Amino acid sequence: MAEMWQDRLDHFKEMVRDDIAKGLYYGAAIRVGRGGKLVFSDTVGNKYADGGQAIEPNSVFSIFSMTKAFTNILTLRAIEMGRFALTTRVSDIIPEFAGPPRDQATFYHLLTHTAGWPGLWEVRPGGLQDQLAEVIDEICTYVHGTTEPGMRCNYQPLINHALMGEALRRTDPKQRSLRDIFREDLFEPLKMFDTAMGVRKDLQPRHIVPDMRGTLPVQTPGHTNKSPYGMFEEEFAEMPHVGCVSTADDMWRFTEMLRGGGVLDGARILSPRTLKLASTNQTGDMENELYRWLALSMGWKPYQAYLGLGFSLKGPATIYSQYGTLTSEGTFGNNGAGSSIYWVDPVADATFVCLTAGVMHEGANILRFQRYSDTIASAMI
Repeated sequence: MAEMWQDRLDHFKEMVRDDIAKGLYYGAAIRVGRGGKLVFSDTVGNKYADGGQAIEPNSVFSIFSMTKAFTNILTLRAIEMGRFALTTRVSDIIPEFAGPPRDQATFYHLLTHTAGWPGLWEVRPGGLQDQLAEVIDEICTYVHGTTEPGMRCNYQPLINHALMGEALRRTDPKQRSLRDIFREDLFEPLKMFDTAMGVRKDLQPRHIVPDMRGTLPVQTPGHTNKSPYGMFEEEFAEMPHVGCVSTADDMWRFTEMLRGGGVLDGARILSPRTLKLASTNQTGDMENELYRWLALSMGWKPYQAYLGLGFSLKGPATIYSQYGTLTSEGTFGNNGAGSSIYWVDPVADATFVCLTAGVMHEGANILRFQRYSDTIASAMI
C-alpha cells in the first residue's frame, strides 16, 4: 500500500478542530482511504450549536445533493441494462414531459446538467418536494426550458434528478417504488445498512437534524413535518435529488465501490467502462451558470463546470474547487449543500469522505473543502 505522511494527517486533524473551535461549523465525521484500506478516521465536534450532543462514529447525516450520486449510479446502471440510453429523450419515458424545447432533452443532458432549463430550487413557490409523484406533476406543468438542450451548463438542484428518479421507477421491471429500488439495487448490495431514502424509523434516533443556518434560498417543509426544512426529517420521503441520509462509514463504502471500478466485496454495481466515461469531462469549457452568482459574490471569476455523467470533476485548470488543487486531474465525486463531500482520486488510489453538521454558506464551504482536499492530497506520498 502506498505510504501516508502521518505528520500531515495529524496536521489535518488539528485543522478540522481549529475550524470547529472558530465556529465555522459544529462537527464532522471523516474517512480517508488509500489502496482500499482505511488510513484515517475521525469523529469530532457536536451535532448542534449548543454543543450538548457529540457526533458519534455512527451518526446519521442528511447528505442533501450527495443523494444525486445514488440517482446517477442507478441511472447509469439502468442504461447498462438497456432500459433506456444516454440518447433516449426524457419525453419517451415520461410522455407528459412534452413540448419544445424540453422534449429534445436526453438522459445525457440530465446527467451533464445541460438540459436547457434554469437552476431551480423549487418548481413553484411553496410547492412541497418530499413526494416524487407530486414533483413530477409540477415539473411537467411548469418547467419548459429556456434554451435548446446542450447549449449551456446550469446545475439543477431539483429537476434533473426528479426526472431520472421517475424514469427509474417507470422502467423498473418489478414496478417497485423508488425507495425500494435504491435500497435493493444499491444500499443492500453494498452493505450500506445505515443509508436510506427518507429518515428510516430505526435511524431517527441517530439522525442529525440539519441546521441550515440560513443558507438555503427557499424553505422546504414536508407533508407531515411543517417546520421550515421539515422535508429532511420525513420518514417516507421520495426525493432523488436530496432525500437520503447516511453515515461516514456507509459513504466510504460507496466511494470505495467507485474507486474499485464499480465493485465492492464482490458486489458489482457498474462496469469499469461506464465509470470511466462518467468520470470524464463532458461539459468542456462551459461555465456553471447557477454558480456564476456565487463566484461573483465571492469576488471570483466564473469558472468551468467540469462535469462528467453525474460526477463533479477536479479538471485541469486551477480554480476554486471543493476537490482541491493538489488532487489528480482525474479526481471525481459529489457534494451536498454546504456540508458534505466525497471524492475518488484514481491516480493516488485514494478516497475521501467528510460529513459535517452546521450547514455553511456555499462559498465558505468551497474554501473549506478545498483546503481539506489539498491537505489530504499532500499526505499521500
